[in-house]
Amino acid sequence: MPIARLNSRAVIAVIGPDARHFLHNLLTQDVETIAAAELRFGALLTPQGRLMVDVMIWGQDDGVLLDVPTDARDGLVQRLSMYKLRADVQIAADDRPVLVAWGDVPDDFIADPRLAGLGGRAIGAETLPNATETDWHAHRLALGVAEAAYDAPKDKTYPIEANFDLMNGIDFHKGCFVGQETTSRMKRRGTIKNRLLPFTFEGDAPEVGTEVLNGERRAGEVTSVQGQTGMALMRLDRMGGDLTVNGQPVTVTRPDWVPALPAAE
Repeated sequence: MPIARLNSRAVIAVIGPDARHFLHNLLTQDVETIAAAELRFGALLTPQGRLMVDVMIWGQDDGVLLDVPTDARDGLVQRLSMYKLRADVQIAADDRPVLVAWGDVPDDFIADPRLAGLGGRAIGAETLPNATETDWHAHRLALGVAEAAYDAPKDKTYPIEANFDLMNGIDFHKGCFVGQETTSRMKRRGTIKNRLLPFTFEGDAPEVGTEVLNGERRAGEVTSVQGQTGMALMRLDRMGGDLTVNGQPVTVTRPDWVPALPAAE
């Protein structure tokens, strides 16, 4: 039962009678119907529909807790405070830690809503960690799960490209949210050209931003590296054939929870 503390994640408390409605109009996820002790996944987008920050949304009796990237927390508190106008809501940093567990998950952890194999999460749990955050990232990468703060270029990646539509991160029936028009249009068109997918390699690690080539054609771009694996934003119609990075062969994998890829050009 590996348990790790995620120092890369921090908590914001959004409390008050208007907390759910306030966030519901901003985030990609339905917040109005979230119950106490329920966990949902979503994001705050730019007005152009690109990922600004991913969020785990924890239902509370008096509002919600947001589990967000640590380096984005202070800016997000300021942004939400700017958005709230006359809403009856209090927004403040919460210093409790975020923990994850996989394998046999403790009873006081809530199942990760993105993918069953990820395990569970908790805020402020008393269980002592016995694994590292690096172990956790190796686990999620093995499942092909991208995490926006690590794997998606900020303000450049659309949530569907980061597989939010496949990981219960977008409610397409909830009504308005920031960036909804672009997100809904991509969904309606039905053909997704690019997705974040895991890849493995041998030898020296490529730098983030390095091209993935299919022959001489650009097939994608490295977005993160950890050990001998990483994530790349891939053109789905150029997945067939031999793929290389810096002249070295790489293997890009389609997890079984990602739809079958379209035929090559």
